[in-house]
Amino acid sequence: MNNLKLPIAINPTRSAQRRLVCQGVYKLSEMTRLLAACEARSEQVQVKAKFDVDERGLTVMTGTGSALVAFTCQRCSEDFEQLLEASFTFSPAKNEEAAEEIPSYYDVIQLDENGEVNLRDLVEEELILMIPLIPRHELEDCKATADSIWGELPEELEKPNPFDVLKQLK
Repeated sequence: MNNLKLPIAINPTRSAQRRLVCQGVYKLSEMTRLLAACEARSEQVQVKAKFDVDERGLTVMTGTGSALVAFTCQRCSEDFEQLLEASFTFSPAKNEEAAEEIPSYYDVIQLDENGEVNLRDLVEEELILMIPLIPRHELEDCKATADSIWGELPEELEKPNPFDVLKQLK
C-alpha cells in the first residue's frame, strides 16, 4: 500500500468532501529543486495526505513527507545521510480575497485554473524548508576536532572597547 504512486495534481475540495486519505510515493529524481541542495539516498519520497473539512467549512489538507538524502558536513567535509521529514497543514484559496478569509493557523495555498494543487511540488517545497541552514554531523559523529578554531582576528583588527573611556573618567 505504501508504494502507490500518487497523483501530481489533486483537487482538494472534491477530495475533502470524500474525506480522502492518500498514502504513497513520488520519485525523488523528479524533485530537481530539492536535489540541487542535496544528494538522493533513496529512490522515493514517502507521502501521506489527508483532506478534510473543518468546523468552519474550510477545506483543509494535512500531511507528511519524508525522504532520505545526503549532505556534505560543513565542519569535516564528509558526506552524511539525513532523513528529511516535513509536515504541513494547508487550506486552499481560489484568489487573494478568499486567502484573506482563511485563519492564520492554516497556511494558504493557491488553486490553479482547474481548482487543483500540485501535491508533488507542495511536498518538495516543504522538504526544501527542512534542509538545515548549515548541514553538519552531530558533534560526536563528526571527524573534525571539537576544539578546532576556525579563525581568529589579528590583534591590529581588534576594536578597542568603547567603555574604556569611562574607566578614565572614573
